[in-house]
Amino acid sequence: MTPPNTPNGMSPRPDSTRVGLILRIAVMCAVYFGLSLYGGEVGRKLLYPIRIFVTFLHEFGHAAGALITGGEVVSVVIEQNGAGATATIDGSRAVILMGGYLGSALFGNILFYIGARAPRLVKPALIVIIAAMAVTGIIWYWTVFTTFILFVFSAALFVLGFKTKFGREILMFLGLISVIYIIQDTASGPSSDLRAFEEELRFFPAKVWMLIWLALALGLLAVNARMLWGEGAPPKPRKKAKAVT
Repeated sequence: MTPPNTPNGMSPRPDSTRVGLILRIAVMCAVYFGLSLYGGEVGRKLLYPIRIFVTFLHEFGHAAGALITGGEVVSVVIEQNGAGATATIDGSRAVILMGGYLGSALFGNILFYIGARAPRLVKPALIVIIAAMAVTGIIWYWTVFTTFILFVFSAALFVLGFKTKFGREILMFLGLISVIYIIQDTASGPSSDLRAFEEELRFFPAKVWMLIWLALALGLLAVNARMLWGEGAPPKPRKKAKAVT
């Protein structure tokens, strides 16, 4: 049976899928860096949703760290300037602190991978994001702005993801740019978490922990890239079985 949308029954060449992925990544990076470096005030406003989304991932990472170590989330706050805070009770403080930076890096990589290589999981992933925002805005409510901005973001994700054909691109863009933003922001973004982490684990000063966290984030990105590029490689030919009598 001839596969659909392929000439003469041939499958798409791995090289062509790699080129398409590289082009999409290049376009997304060009848009982000163009707006952030040369867009001025207009660029900052256009990238404001990305900043809010990265903050959400960061704070949700703290919340996840509390929940998986037996703690409780009291509240999550996202400020209008893009700052955020998460209040927790019990749980492992070290895991909670790491969860903000490393958790958001992990989430970003997962979203990018799904958008790039797992189109069947795009809508389920969007549903998970929307549900996580709803939980954050309602159950962990603290300010009107937090709930409002998360509901607006959820509505935009629903429209773009379910009412248009750009669900994959939206997920790829959010994931990729979130990871880039997190890595760019390493020196200043998680400074309060790093200071608290230094007090919790006194093996190294905060600057050393910053480098360790950055290395782990870059490692996640490298693993993701290897998975993405590795899937495009042609399968190795099987050795012919030899008959014995």
